[in-house]
Amino acid sequence: MSQCVDPIVGKILAGWRYDISGIAPEMCGDYDDHFAACEHCRSRQRLHRGIDIGLIALASLSAAIFLLAFGMIHYFEPRHTILLELVALAGFALSALIWLIVAVATPAPMVVVDAARIGARRVHDKLPEEIRQRLPEELRLRITGS
Repeated sequence: MSQCVDPIVGKILAGWRYDISGIAPEMCGDYDDHFAACEHCRSRQRLHRGIDIGLIALASLSAAIFLLAFGMIHYFEPRHTILLELVALAGFALSALIWLIVAVATPAPMVVVDAARIGARRVHDKLPEEIRQRLPEELRLRITGS
């Protein structure tokens, strides 16, 4: 694996889990420049965002499975239905809490929104001109960013 081009900046970024979304805009420029120049830190940032998004996906899947279990218990009505339903609801609540903590504590939602915006921009650029003109001005500005 490659080494960081500026170990001091790399250690600062590692301490922040490669998240520069919450710092002052004037400081962001220096760190953006570092990410542009340093493959090591860019790959670490991608790894951390992948872990964050994976945790959100896993918590979402877990919550969906607990809701499915609750529905199946409610439908089939086995013995100890109340206890099983309470366990299923507690599992759902825990999964939702974990999802919320990860979503608030990490920049993963912003990464997903940025990826969606880039995808929308690509689709917008491929549309014929007459269809692009039919889009509301506000939507066109949000998609293109200009």
